Amino acid sequence: MKEPPCVLVVNGGSSSIKFAAYRVSHPLERRVSGKIDRIGSAGTILTFTNAAGGDEQSRELTASDHKSAANFLLDWFEEQIPFESVRAVGHRVVHGMQHTAPERVTQELLDELHRLTPFDPEHLPSEIELIEAFRKRHPQLPQIACFDTAFHRDMPRVAKLLPIPRRYEAEGVQRYGFHGLSYAYLMEELTRLGDSAATKGRVILAHLGNGASMAAVRDGKSIDTSMAFTPTAGLVMSTRSGDLDPGLVNYLARTEQMTAAQFQKMVNQESGLLGVSEISSDMRDLLAHEAKDARAAEAVALFCYQAKKWIGAFAAALGGLDSLVFSGGIGESAPLIRQRICEGLEFLGIDLNARRNAANDTLISNDANAVSVRVIRTDEQLMIARSVVRLLSLNKS
Repeated sequence: MKEPPCVLVVNGGSSSIKFAAYRVSHPLERRVSGKIDRIGSAGTILTFTNAAGGDEQSRELTASDHKSAANFLLDWFEEQIPFESVRAVGHRVVHGMQHTAPERVTQELLDELHRLTPFDPEHLPSEIELIEAFRKRHPQLPQIACFDTAFHRDMPRVAKLLPIPRRYEAEGVQRYGFHGLSYAYLMEELTRLGDSAATKGRVILAHLGNGASMAAVRDGKSIDTSMAFTPTAGLVMSTRSGDLDPGLVNYLARTEQMTAAQFQKMVNQESGLLGVSEISSDMRDLLAHEAKDARAAEAVALFCYQAKKWIGAFAAALGGLDSLVFSGGIGESAPLIRQRICEGLEFLGIDLNARRNAANDTLISNDANAVSVRVIRTDEQLMIARSVVRLLSLNKS
């Protein structure tokens, strides 16, 4: 029997690769999904779950870089799926500069991505390696780049400007914003749920996970977002600092002879929840320790306080609020964090229903509330697959 067509999705991070395969149908049907973790470190492992469900399976591998991990993944994919059924591969590309929509990968686009690596040295090189590994093995297979920055490309100019000398803007230094694939998915889900604010209203999207950001959306368009030139800006995150006083760079350079590379490592890998708590970057660990460890309690309090401030700021930018959406690992599964963030925001029309919030219901506000507060599980892989299918018109009968 001929295998039905499918698309592959590859989402490369700095030390991991998430992946999935979807059967092209109405709606798309996930066949398999998984992750290669700890690339370049001891204990690199592939874990996956097939569409039939059941227990997660795993395989150990040796992968010193994304290129070897990509080749391993390709070998594994070819074991799982007849490759003649694969119609395309979709890739998450974190930084897309001026690109406003998913695009087919060409040599010209690859050359441009190589030139852009200084803008995102933590993600772009590994993402390029993944694209090139697939291209070398299957040169005729269409590959689609889905840009994480594209969702924010139509932000007002005032939201993009950074208050530094104007000459840097000509070099591409501005607010770009990230988590765009997640935000695009959340807006589609909000529409599916029948929330009119998705198309004609004021929405704040809160993607709270290891990386955390918020976006202010009016009438379906992003008007501002917390991440800026890099994903390090904005909210407190698991190991990223979020916004800092720029004077700290000079202070640490003078007092500790800290180099730019050392500062970069500190604010991306040693700060945030981990830096403040000195215990863990995982919110679950901090909640378990906050009653007996003041450092854990302060890290949790800082996270909630900063998130509350961003909601207030974006409500001001939007001129009010109709819907608030929590997503990401913390946003989807930490009722206590959602409760603490929303406490004191009644003046905006935000009032949680305690029972619904504790149960992680989709709607966690009261029915009569001025503001709908929702929990929506994000799915970047599915959003990439949808983008590939739409661009290549694969779902047309």
